[in-house]
Amino acid sequence: MRVSVIGCGHLGIPHAAAMAEIGHEVIGVDTDQAKVDSLNAGQCPIFEEGLPELLARHTASGRLRFTTSAQEAAEFAELHFLGVGTPIDADGRSYDTGQVFGAVRQLAPHLTGPCTIVGKSTVTAGTTSRLTELAQRLAPAGDRVDVVWNPEFLREGHAVEDSLRPDRLVAGLTTASAEKAVREVYAPLLADGVPLFVTSPETAELAKGAANTFLGLKISFVNAVADMCQAAGADVTELVEILGIDARIGRGSMSPGIGYGGGCLPKDVRAFTASARDLGAEAAARLLRAAEEINEARVPVALALVADALGRPLKGATLTVWGAAFKPGTNDVRESPALALAQALRKAGARVTVHDPQATATAMRRSPELEYTDDLHASLTGADAVVLATEWPEYRQADPAALASRPVRPVMVDCRTTLDADRWRTAGWTVHQIGRPTR
Repeated sequence: MRVSVIGCGHLGIPHAAAMAEIGHEVIGVDTDQAKVDSLNAGQCPIFEEGLPELLARHTASGRLRFTTSAQEAAEFAELHFLGVGTPIDADGRSYDTGQVFGAVRQLAPHLTGPCTIVGKSTVTAGTTSRLTELAQRLAPAGDRVDVVWNPEFLREGHAVEDSLRPDRLVAGLTTASAEKAVREVYAPLLADGVPLFVTSPETAELAKGAANTFLGLKISFVNAVADMCQAAGADVTELVEILGIDARIGRGSMSPGIGYGGGCLPKDVRAFTASARDLGAEAAARLLRAAEEINEARVPVALALVADALGRPLKGATLTVWGAAFKPGTNDVRESPALALAQALRKAGARVTVHDPQATATAMRRSPELEYTDDLHASLTGADAVVLATEWPEYRQADPAALASRPVRPVMVDCRTTLDADRWRTAGWTVHQIGRPTR
């Protein structure tokens, strides 16, 4: 098929490259001319494993190109994916869908024949019906324009894998022609056995928020348990193994740490909580808000752990923070608890140097007041303690014996409870982890 992907960010670029990879001719649309020029040159502005190679391959082949013109996309494609951002609104709770409606306003006047608009952004229930009315009113093709909601379930750091091999596809639609278009565009994935759930638009609109909010609940639950373990002298990693063996619970996403972040989970939990309240489900809203409050308290928990590890106030301490991205595998620092912790340590009076394998440049733009280094070994020189804030494999695989002489004292504060503590202690380090006794 000939498809367009409108919006070239963390969602749009991987999706456009994946659509080219499975055989479609693809045009990506973005308002930023500099970004479009860079993408057309095969240069990827975000870090995702495998994405630079995929992008370069298909821009070189001519199967994938980018433009700033909605008219060009309308004339080229028969199916249009919406991958624009839906940030949190000024109220701090609901989605700002201005970019979604703006994209349809730009595209629809150029739609002269039958086509399908497929929304992938995360939105509130009722958005599809409003967009359908808008698109059909503005488009010369009128009611021959279908609008489908097809939420993405991408994990940052795994966007290429999740685009090419998703664990499920969801399409909220109301017409047979829309279902035919969805099945055609995803035919290679369906042939590989990926299940497709055809639902009402409202069900599809709620699906992404519900999935992310459940993950947020699970993360907040294990962090609450970690706080209980800290107070009781218990070991949260042993407790998680006991819980995770139960198939109804599972081990996934139950790693104690400093909470969730990024461009999706925080806003989706907030917006889903607001939706529960708007729908009159007050008990659900209280439960979800409690998960938010636990997540919001993680940085203060980590600050207390660092101060305890130092055995002195944070003011005047020299600290190394390992990690700035909100999770490994990405250079995204939006709502990153790692970067928030580094900022909080600095605000408490510590001198902070940040190291991250991929996110240094994006972190510097977000928090230029911090100090940064790209040298893992040099980052430790003169530090009173090292604070692990993002669980990159580079940190787990580091040689603790080779690093022990670099800091003033070999003190590791593992705020992600990810290191093999015994290995580091054998190399001479004192290791402090959330929810675990310090031995």
